[in-house]
Amino acid sequence: MISGKTKLIAHIGYPTEAFKAPLIYNPWFERRGIDAVVMPMGVKAEDYPSALKSIFGFSNILGALVTMPHKSATIGLVDECSVTARIAGSANAVLKRPDGTLLADMFDGDGFTRGLRRKGFVFEGARCLVVGAGGVGKAIAASLAKEGVAALALSDIDRVAAEELAARLARHYPRLQVEVSGTDPAGYDLVVNGTPLGMRPEDPLPFDVSRLSPRTFVGEVVMKTEITPLLAAAGERGCRIQVGTDMLFEMIPAYLEFFGLGTATPDELREVARIRY
Repeated sequence: MISGKTKLIAHIGYPTEAFKAPLIYNPWFERRGIDAVVMPMGVKAEDYPSALKSIFGFSNILGALVTMPHKSATIGLVDECSVTARIAGSANAVLKRPDGTLLADMFDGDGFTRGLRRKGFVFEGARCLVVGAGGVGKAIAASLAKEGVAALALSDIDRVAAEELAARLARHYPRLQVEVSGTDPAGYDLVVNGTPLGMRPEDPLPFDVSRLSPRTFVGEVVMKTEITPLLAAAGERGCRIQVGTDMLFEMIPAYLEFFGLGTATPDELREVARIRY
């Protein structure tokens, strides 16, 4: 039940039809008696700067979830950004602090790494390959660096984007061995598909799965289906895997903590979620 005391969390992006977050947060708030609501707000790119300012002028706004196409633009529209957001060059959460200033953070990568940790992945000393240096790939790379991996290879069809990301990582994490590479997954402890490949049935795989060792952990960001062709192929080779929605369910506790709304386990969130494939 929405009342005059309800705290509003805007879910800003365009288009809104594929938004999944309200189907997780709002059932959770209802179950826990939290007087807050996540509300989808469709905002086109050209309207975003003025819309964000107006939305955060609301007296009952607590914060915002930010999705495509606004994650990068958010960096220049807030008062402060976390290190992770600065490395990623984008943000997916904005908090309105008591003094009215806006703090932006990026939790895509933290959701990914929280999921890996829960599955027993050991970050210390790990060699990792992130294929895709777009928004989500950058966020995952930043969070892997924060977790203390030993080496991080970045691959993207836009080599300049990968090189710029590598430079930011090296600046903030000077002990990290970071390089721009190809997509060969051989020799890595973790390989991540941070590209959209897998959204369509005709998409090629993002890398050659025949080069995967069974000891390699393979992570996915595509959420359109639970077991993408990549994960199916990696599973057949004996690799441990992480599905795209694991990142979503794992990042929500981080969001809740960021917004001061307590926390939750992914299992608790899955139990109440109304997501259907």
